[in-house]
Amino acid sequence: MSEGPGNDREPIVLPVLPNFQRFSQRDDIFNRANWDETVRSEKSERFFRSYGDPSGDVRPVDGFTQRDYALRNAAWHVSDIFTGLKEDEDRREGFLDTFTLQEPPADAKVAVDDTAATTREFKRVAALFGADLIGVTDYDERWVYSHRYSRKQGTAKPADLPTDLPNVIVIAKKMDQSLIATVPSALSGAATGLGYSQDAAVLLALAQYIQNLGYRAVPSQNDTALSIPYAIKAGLGEYARNGLLITKEFGPRVRISKIFTDLPLDHDSPRSLGVQAFCNGCRKCADACPPKAIAFGSPSSEVHNQSNIQGVVKWTTDAERCFGFWANQNAECSICIRGCPYNRDFTKVGNRVWLRLASTQLRRLMLAINNWLGADKRKAPSWWWSKSS
Repeated sequence: MSEGPGNDREPIVLPVLPNFQRFSQRDDIFNRANWDETVRSEKSERFFRSYGDPSGDVRPVDGFTQRDYALRNAAWHVSDIFTGLKEDEDRREGFLDTFTLQEPPADAKVAVDDTAATTREFKRVAALFGADLIGVTDYDERWVYSHRYSRKQGTAKPADLPTDLPNVIVIAKKMDQSLIATVPSALSGAATGLGYSQDAAVLLALAQYIQNLGYRAVPSQNDTALSIPYAIKAGLGEYARNGLLITKEFGPRVRISKIFTDLPLDHDSPRSLGVQAFCNGCRKCADACPPKAIAFGSPSSEVHNQSNIQGVVKWTTDAERCFGFWANQNAECSICIRGCPYNRDFTKVGNRVWLRLASTQLRRLMLAINNWLGADKRKAPSWWWSKSS
């Protein structure tokens, strides 16, 4: 990856420094909450338990009732089924380990004489199966975890992703905007869970399609590799102050997955939306973050703790503070998604005009218009229940 842009309109990638170190999955903050006593607490254990019993720690507060937790957990249910299928084998597929639910590749390979045509065809199939965004890039070992994590043993285990799969397909599923509008709430967690559940079905179907063509496919969600760097390389969007991917179509409101494959495909290129220039003058996510986990300054190589990757110049979120807030409120937090000016419905003409102007010298005016409209204001979870009836 390049060392950064020459102007506001060049694609923003993640500059890598000489002291770069690949990230170990064991140091992910959610995994540390299982083995690291400095992160693990009664509140974090209560948070994880709430996904199993939606009546355990409910509160008589709008957005945190049993009904809200029931919907959130139901949205996660399909994803949870896939994740738990092979736990006896010390595998949590989709989160700690790649999926292995697909049938083996066909004995004969379908010939690929025109990679551009094959790429177009594959993207059409991906859209048919439910992918909202799709891009293709090359395998880059830097973003693959140095080690995987064994939940059963509480220790690191060797990374087992094949290194002879040259192409990485990156898929994004949009998250429901009306649910995100109720953040923070247990109800809003349904947007995340539904994204993972829907994405698992898309991912597994696409991987099986590739294997039916006679090629190998390793489907991956949060496991195996860091998704955002691959998504940037595949042209799905740009990195933002809130530590998330900003897409042209859905802003930060996406879940990302990957398929590592040897199916011959053309690669997409990073694209610019002017996000870094906009984020340089916008601190809405940092201001709104209750635990002040989001960086206020410029992109840097500063890390807060072992749950941050070393040797990359970017805005880095303090994962310990972020997760601590999740545990305290006993629900996911997506305030940095709800409050982001790019969190818009870009099917509307006015929002598409806003997006185009936000990438120009008028970005400060666009931020002022966003603030004036108050589009990031939280909606009561009761509004969502009333709206959905």
